[in-house]
Amino acid sequence: MKKARKPDDPKRRALREHGALNRHPEKVSEPLFDQGEFFDRRDLVQVKYEMLRRVEAEGKPVTEAARDFGFSRPSFYQAQAAFSAKGLPGLVPKKRGPRGGHKATEEVVLFLAGVLQKEGPLSSQVLARRVQERLGLKLHRRTIERALARKKKPS
Repeated sequence: MKKARKPDDPKRRALREHGALNRHPEKVSEPLFDQGEFFDRRDLVQVKYEMLRRVEAEGKPVTEAARDFGFSRPSFYQAQAAFSAKGLPGLVPKKRGPRGGHKATEEVVLFLAGVLQKEGPLSSQVLARRVQERLGLKLHRRTIERALARKKKPS
């Protein structure tokens, strides 16, 4: 039997889109987050800020604060360093995953552009074969499509 889906919550959607949705809100045992709607254990930035504030302003021990807010001590210190360096924006999680085409380097994109200029429009599968034959690099067709799309975007 399927679980019933919860209605889509706009705040939850926004938090997810910005990478600020706390993946483990159930770990936040701080009583403050049980009072009303202002404090939201799903809001990762708010949870981290309150954890830091509790230690800094109220003198709560780091180990206790980290536990009550659902974090480890190393995570507390990472949040503290990020907040010290960048303020509140430092508490917003960085985007996960690769930061661009690590296989589709500038050299590969230039090669692809040259092939397309010389031979005209070709499918991404044909281009993938050309890259493998010439550069010895195996690329997925979607990697090629994304790399070429990035090249077309104005800087």
